[in-house]
Amino acid sequence: MTTATAPSAALTAEDRCDRCGAQAYLRVELQSGGELLFCAHHAREHGDKLKEVAATVQDETHKLAPTAATPPTE
Repeated sequence: MTTATAPSAALTAEDRCDRCGAQAYLRVELQSGGELLFCAHHAREHGDKLKEVAATVQDETHKLAPTAATPPTE
């Protein structure tokens, strides 16, 4: 028997990182149950360990736009 699970809702600005309180861009549903939310920084920092304990990962870091250094205008 297989159990289908509904996809998790999109992360919003109200979802906060469990490590630092910044906006969360990654939701990790744990194999043991429960979930953790991480900002992009802490998701990268703990990425290897998260892969070991995750049942599913919802990664929305694509919402972050890269910032380009712009020369000062004179």
